[in-house]
Amino acid sequence: MIEDLVARVEAGEDAAVEELADLAAADPAAMAPYLLRLLDAGAVWRADVLYRGADEDFQREVVARIDSGAHQRSDQLGHLLAQTRGPVVEEAFRRWAQAPPPGDFDPFQRGAAALARDGGWELTADGLRELCGSSAYRLVPGADGDRPKGTCPWCESPLWTALDVDTADTKVAAALAHTGWRGRLHIVTCHFCTCYGTTYVDVTEGGDAGWSARNVRPDYLPGMPPEEPPLVGFAPGERRPTPYLSSAWAREGSTLGGFPDWIQDPAYRDCPSCERAMDYVGLIGGADLHDYGEGAYYLYVHAPCGLAAVEYQQS
Repeated sequence: MIEDLVARVEAGEDAAVEELADLAAADPAAMAPYLLRLLDAGAVWRADVLYRGADEDFQREVVARIDSGAHQRSDQLGHLLAQTRGPVVEEAFRRWAQAPPPGDFDPFQRGAAALARDGGWELTADGLRELCGSSAYRLVPGADGDRPKGTCPWCESPLWTALDVDTADTKVAAALAHTGWRGRLHIVTCHFCTCYGTTYVDVTEGGDAGWSARNVRPDYLPGMPPEEPPLVGFAPGERRPTPYLSSAWAREGSTLGGFPDWIQDPAYRDCPSCERAMDYVGLIGGADLHDYGEGAYYLYVHAPCGLAAVEYQQS
């Protein structure tokens, strides 16, 4: 099946890439023998899924192409390489952080560290830090959401509980192991205003949650009367076979842990208190909130500073 799909991509059938991406999310390693063919066929979209299972031979080839400066779109090569992991990738990004390669590797002058961040990790003094979890669990919606205290200071709508979980649950503990969080994680925000800019939440391990003074009102907010947010509660369900199976589009796509399914560009957030990268917590899909819901809410936490964040993306 994979062979047939790869042949269709090589024949110019772009739709086959989407089918391959679904297969890659379910079994990244199965794609490894075909990745160089896909790259040579120009399949550089859906790189955040397609190339996750790349082996070291493929990684070395991509590094060599970037170092040569000859590839016309080496920025695309840098992005797809950042989705992979291993010593080859780590060594290359460390080197490029000190001396960027020639060509179009970094056209916006963001730096190698920012490109690595797009892949969900960052370099540290002695290795790398993963911003996403290696375990993921479906978040099962139910009609048992709570109404937190308080209203949005910007639009006066009641606050919305996006997530309320506790690491006393072994599923939650596994999904959030990379964050260092211990205890209850209760993330509240304004269901409406967070659609116009990232919102931050002061959180404690005892489950306290409140609108953070770190929030900055967006330049644009539509004038609207207060509205009721959805009363949908989420509980961790079955474990996803891989951490790459969240969906920002489909029902039952909401996921605790794992990696995000971006609708737009990667948007890993910095903690507004210490400016270190926040850890990704999970995704709440609009399709699981409303019959005609769209978009997705991406959740983050930075345990050392006691801050959570909510980011919204929509097509």
